[in-house]
Amino acid sequence: MSDESNGPAPGEDIVRWVYSSTSPAQLAARYDYWAANYELDTERDYGRNDPQMTLPLVQKFVPAGARILDAGVGTGLVGQLMAGAGYDDLIGIDISTEMMAEAEAKGVYRDLKRMVLGETLEFETDSFDAVTCVGVLTFGHAPASSLREFVRVTRPGGYVIYTVRPDVREQGGFIELEDELTEAGLWKLAEVTDEFPSLPKGLPESMLRVWAFEVMG
Repeated sequence: MSDESNGPAPGEDIVRWVYSSTSPAQLAARYDYWAANYELDTERDYGRNDPQMTLPLVQKFVPAGARILDAGVGTGLVGQLMAGAGYDDLIGIDISTEMMAEAEAKGVYRDLKRMVLGETLEFETDSFDAVTCVGVLTFGHAPASSLREFVRVTRPGGYVIYTVRPDVREQGGFIELEDELTEAGLWKLAEVTDEFPSLPKGLPESMLRVWAFEVMG
């Protein structure tokens, strides 16, 4: 039997262990446990590639000098890529303090704050030119309602760019909320990628798409 302090049980897949969390507190504790080895594990055992697949849409729609919120920053992989592409005004939030410590060590974020996606974010309305959320909008992590806050904190003309699995999008209420925000005139679809495996080495069946929506005035 596993617990948050000792990690997954022998032979238990750590990704499945983390993704089986049933509360924000448990999720935070499990990511705290995994933080130091997260990048090694995901690259060696799973071949995570969703940050790389997200960056082209950021570069296409978000200008240099933009103030970007990286929501669910993890160890800062997305921020590191964006910083390498010239984005230097990055703010990160995450549920795990240990994951954020790893992100802070990369030296690419102006600020990092602990927040829980699905709750009200501690930012003023129209605070950012763009929001990115990569590998976070999924079962047991962040609900579809997170999108409302992303729209609120993004200025008109800015972009909300995120990844979501097709099955999560269908079963987790994302389609309905995307449509609601569109019908309310709060955003419009700018682009969506084809499906791609997010963890091709370890979980090739785990497919993602990147969605980019423009926030409206």
